[in-house]
Amino acid sequence: MTTGGSPDDAAWPESRRRRIKLALFRGARVIVLPLLRLLLGMRIEGLENVPPRGGALVVANHLHNSDPILLIAAFPRPVFFMAKSDVWRVPVARWFAELSGAFPVERGRPDRKALRHAEQELARGWLVGVFPEGGRSTTGALKSPYPGVALIAARSRVPIIPTAIWGTEVLPFNGKKGRRKGKGWPKVRVRMGKPFYLPEGTGDGSRPDLATLTDLMMIEVAKLLPPEYRGIYADRVAEAAAEPHPSPTPLPTAGEERR
Repeated sequence: MTTGGSPDDAAWPESRRRRIKLALFRGARVIVLPLLRLLLGMRIEGLENVPPRGGALVVANHLHNSDPILLIAAFPRPVFFMAKSDVWRVPVARWFAELSGAFPVERGRPDRKALRHAEQELARGWLVGVFPEGGRSTTGALKSPYPGVALIAARSRVPIIPTAIWGTEVLPFNGKKGRRKGKGWPKVRVRMGKPFYLPEGTGDGSRPDLATLTDLMMIEVAKLLPPEYRGIYADRVAEAAAEPHPSPTPLPTAGEERR
């Protein structure tokens, strides 16, 4: 597969510039990952759940400014994150965002341009990362998500990789409201769940709304988190099996076809 330039350039994935960026990131990962394990006690679970090829939506909780960087390092494939547009106003942050393949989204309103860009990247076979909560949780627990993420998944019909990250909330450089006190050396954990598809309909033939679909995604993320991080989804995790809502569809096994 060929690869990309600037978020506004439709030919980005075919450009030499992106190929160079991806080569740099692959090389950097070999060096950075051992350092993260040493300095942050970082442990990664569920790498076998990441499809080796094809587009997929990485859906994760958000605790710290460093979460995108750590998740990019954790995944065995490049992940292009949807990031708040404010990042592009800070030169150093903008440089890293563009180097990593991130693209801007305007928070607080529907951003059709960002949604289209995410869909294009998924169609080209890339992993796209999103934080449905729209910002960091200052309590450490899951909070209400934005339903626009479900729109990307529903329109693209790609598998969703639920991903949980925790332990970053005690790290510095997270703002006065974001940082929480921790004891001892940091222990960052990243856990990737089994990929799944959102259901296209319910038992009565109706289509689930975006809020319902978003909740389904967040419940899968919550299942991967320790109980104290599940927030508003704590009860839903316990009740998920008994709910009348449609359940996520697992990824087909080898030899099966997606119908």
